[in-house]
Amino acid sequence: MNFLSQLPLNQRAWQLLAASALCFELIALYFQYVMGLEPCIMCIYQRTAIWGVFLAGVVGSFGCQKLVFRIAAYGLWGTGAIWGFMIALEHIEMQSSTMSFLFSCDVFPNFPSWAPLHQWLPALFEASGDCGDINWQFLGFSMPQVMLVIFALYSVALAVVLPVRLIKAKMP
Repeated sequence: MNFLSQLPLNQRAWQLLAASALCFELIALYFQYVMGLEPCIMCIYQRTAIWGVFLAGVVGSFGCQKLVFRIAAYGLWGTGAIWGFMIALEHIEMQSSTMSFLFSCDVFPNFPSWAPLHQWLPALFEASGDCGDINWQFLGFSMPQVMLVIFALYSVALAVVLPVRLIKAKMP
């Protein structure tokens, strides 16, 4: 329990979080630019959620000794992990529904007007694929199913580390 409560104060733990998310981003870019798999809107949203986890690791890494930075990092981590989980779940529903004709992808990502990521960085955030297509599988699991597991692991890690840290911080 002491080990878990000290993780948020450890720069290496936050760096590991950032590195893992960066690896997933690089894998996504490999799939897109080397394997030729076109990302859909839902893929782009999941990619954005992974960037949120990456930023959490960066913020936590630089400010792990300051409470305000840890709170910001927890917020980014939780937002990225949980939002990504929900998007992956919705994407799986789109792909597995027998009434897939009822689902349609937007043509452009619905980013806030103050942060049009698809215009600023089209190489990372521009969508050109179809949400219903399953062009890749690993051990019988589609990309959104794999991403669901990844986001679930990020969420579980946060759900374990944060309460332990809060409990330990309240102890004398």
